[in-house]
Amino acid sequence: MTINKIIKLSPSQVKDFVTVATKCDFDVDASNNRFTVDAKSILGVFGLDFRQPIKVSYRGFNQDFENYLDEHALAC
Repeated sequence: MTINKIIKLSPSQVKDFVTVATKCDFDVDASNNRFTVDAKSILGVFGLDFRQPIKVSYRGFNQDFENYLDEHALAC
């Protein structure tokens, strides 16, 4: 089952986001405006529009990653 979460990041938070995503042993995608990138790629994530919410999609579980996403989650 694919899990989708909506977060808000600033450019200064990208390094921490990619570091946490890289520790996951499953694929993590980040997308907005119909543009999807590998969330483990710092260059890919920097290509996203930070003025818009970012959808994070993944299939797996990592507690540190879940905690990070919860800290940056947008209320839906």
